[in-house]
Amino acid sequence: MADEYVLSIDQGTTGSTVLIFDRNANIKGRAYSEFKQHYPKPGWVEHDAAEIWNVSLGVIVSALEASGIKGSQLTAIGITNQRETTVLWDRSTGKPVANAIVWQDRRTAAYCDQIKERGLEEMVRAKTGLVIDPYFSGTKVKWLLDNVPGLRGRAKAGQIAFGTIDSWLVWHLTGGKVHVTDYSNASRTLLYNIHDLAWDDDLLELFDIPRAILPEVRPSSWVYGHTDPDLFFGTHGIPVSGIAGDQQAALFGQACYGEGRAKNTYGTGSFVLMNTGTEAVTSKEKLLTTIAWGIGEEPVEYAMEGAIFITGAAVQWLRDGLGIIKSAAETEALAESLSGNDGVYFVPALVGLGAPHWDPYARGLLIGVTRGTTRAHIARAVLESMCYQTRDVVEAMHRDSGIPLKELRADGGASANRFLMRFQSDILGVPVEVPEVAETTALGAAYLAGLATGYWSSREEIDANWKLSRRYAPKMLDNQRNHLFGQWHRAVDRAKDWARDNGSGGL
Repeated sequence: MADEYVLSIDQGTTGSTVLIFDRNANIKGRAYSEFKQHYPKPGWVEHDAAEIWNVSLGVIVSALEASGIKGSQLTAIGITNQRETTVLWDRSTGKPVANAIVWQDRRTAAYCDQIKERGLEEMVRAKTGLVIDPYFSGTKVKWLLDNVPGLRGRAKAGQIAFGTIDSWLVWHLTGGKVHVTDYSNASRTLLYNIHDLAWDDDLLELFDIPRAILPEVRPSSWVYGHTDPDLFFGTHGIPVSGIAGDQQAALFGQACYGEGRAKNTYGTGSFVLMNTGTEAVTSKEKLLTTIAWGIGEEPVEYAMEGAIFITGAAVQWLRDGLGIIKSAAETEALAESLSGNDGVYFVPALVGLGAPHWDPYARGLLIGVTRGTTRAHIARAVLESMCYQTRDVVEAMHRDSGIPLKELRADGGASANRFLMRFQSDILGVPVEVPEVAETTALGAAYLAGLATGYWSSREEIDANWKLSRRYAPKMLDNQRNHLFGQWHRAVDRAKDWARDNGSGGL
């Protein structure tokens, strides 16, 4: 096995990354490319799924070329993906019927309100573990079926396939032979019963979605099919054998296998997940109950999740929208140039607020601005907002589970920002640990794929690969920590419900 590797496709919200790992979880090859974001109306966010496939294929080739590794040396392919983003495509041509609707998109907010007004939220939550929100795939599918001319009839006739991005990539990797998703992605659709492990007839009827468009649901570690030898890697059909939504993959890559272990991924958004074992814990704090993963024939494992919509995307906004930084790395020095935040707070509700608030009508707010406010204050406020939002979720998890957080494992691109990690530890009051391999999302998908093919023998072998890079311990006093957090909540209260009556709620 010394010359064999596992390739992982990490298909994110703003770009696609491919990493190639050896048995010791060392990165032997890497490539990345961004793709275009489409904002056709306020609150709407779309991707061109065909572009995502082409970009993903391109970074596969680039990673192999950069590493000198041949396709014949790959023993498995794993996929992790931006969750909830919805693609419908023609089964005969493999072409999308419209742009993909991205998880951040809020166009179905009014429809979600209607479902809530009918008193159906508890029924949906009991089956799916989710709240009714535009975030999830079900209402996006309905919107496409209702708004693309002729699409509903074609869907009922079995001509159309639905999938989240993992399904879309597997379809193309296998030459259109496999239409599949895994437990973790299925559990994010509002259509899947996480207790029965089945597409739910009541939910399909509620959202008026024909069963004919749905993918088959399999464990997260499973040989789904093989790459089409006519398309790539010559005659060598490589097992496509691992799928997990990005946050579940990160939880797996962080080796959070024990009940009560938690991680936060700092990407476009941030997602705090806590492993709850084989029990699906129902939240009273508007957190999500989600399937963490399924390994082969083993019982599925569950997690509690707090989904924060905008963290790293706010830094991207500073760069691309406001033009006050040239790179994300600048924010660390800017934040550290100040001794404090001088009362400046930023609520990054650019597409509404996620857990534990769930307000699709909240909008971004910068408050506490004076003549003395500089771009350093704004950059610091953006970084601090990531940490305040994380504490919001962690405290809700504690109230739900009764399990106090002892440490938080951090990953994602922003975990390299030392100011951010120090402030996160300070505002939580617990240590924050960053592993040597920060790309734990891609690593988790690789592990799932390698387990299915025997490249890795067990989770114990994987756990031994986890290595600490840096540990941040809290130094802030309790009264300062609580004052800052209290001020943050004052700002959040002012940002809530802003877009409900001004026509920009993506209705």
